[in-house]
Amino acid sequence: MSLLIFLFAGCDNVDKPPLKSVKSDKTLIIGLLPEQNIFHQLERYDPLAKYISSKIGMKIELKVLPRYGNIINNFVSEKMDGAFFGSFTYALAHSKLGLEVIARPEDTKGISTYHGLLFARKDSGIRSIKDMAGKRLAFVDKATTAGYLLPLAYFKKYGIDNYRNYLKETYFAGTHEDVINDVLDRKTDIGAAKNTVFYRLAEQDKRILNDLIIFERSPEVPENGLAMRKDIDISVRTKMKEILLDMHNDPDGKKVLKDFGASRFVPTSNDDYKPVFEYAKEIGLNLATYDYINE
Repeated sequence: MSLLIFLFAGCDNVDKPPLKSVKSDKTLIIGLLPEQNIFHQLERYDPLAKYISSKIGMKIELKVLPRYGNIINNFVSEKMDGAFFGSFTYALAHSKLGLEVIARPEDTKGISTYHGLLFARKDSGIRSIKDMAGKRLAFVDKATTAGYLLPLAYFKKYGIDNYRNYLKETYFAGTHEDVINDVLDRKTDIGAAKNTVFYRLAEQDKRILNDLIIFERSPEVPENGLAMRKDIDISVRTKMKEILLDMHNDPDGKKVLKDFGASRFVPTSNDDYKPVFEYAKEIGLNLATYDYINE
């Protein structure tokens, strides 16, 4: 079930002139992908949403969706205004719905991209495509770069036309976090997930680095960025972008960014997603017609 959190506008920082409300009676509905446990997602994004709400003078309604594909379908049915998309879901949303990205976070090391990983337990003996024959593989979702496109490209690279016949079993775990834990707990032999979640979990669970081995990685793609409808009031899009790009200059904003795991937000455009569009083309996916619903 989707979780709705209503966040109300607060007071602006007294050290800076307050931003004028764009539409105080308007609620912005922002979607979140199930990158990890939905409660963890809310815990991470709530402070950011509250900060934006206090600065823009509008209500923010966060909607955490249980499946990646739902965020595309529900954008229309739930009348969403924007969402924090992963690289592949943004490519889909742009191609299918015409959404435009405005900004994405940069971490404390100055990195604003991520890459996909293929990994297994060290004691499994899996180190290459040959070792994967007859094994179990956990994807995240058909609408993820790291959790689906990477392994598809990996199979194509080594001439495997039908991965279902090559492997014993495949399934969609639903989140990057679940894939990592499934490999760790021997529920599957191989996992595909994004490096940021992998190493974030590794800080909490030493078994991840001690017991797992990475044997393939994808090219770098943009970190989850905020994209908004093109037909939304231009003043809203402009103000949202201004707030995100300037928050590292505000003491309150810096605290929110620290808890979020970022140093700042950086400007983002379609050009940043060229690797994703090229990746999809290489494996024969037409993004405008791609059926991203899991089987």
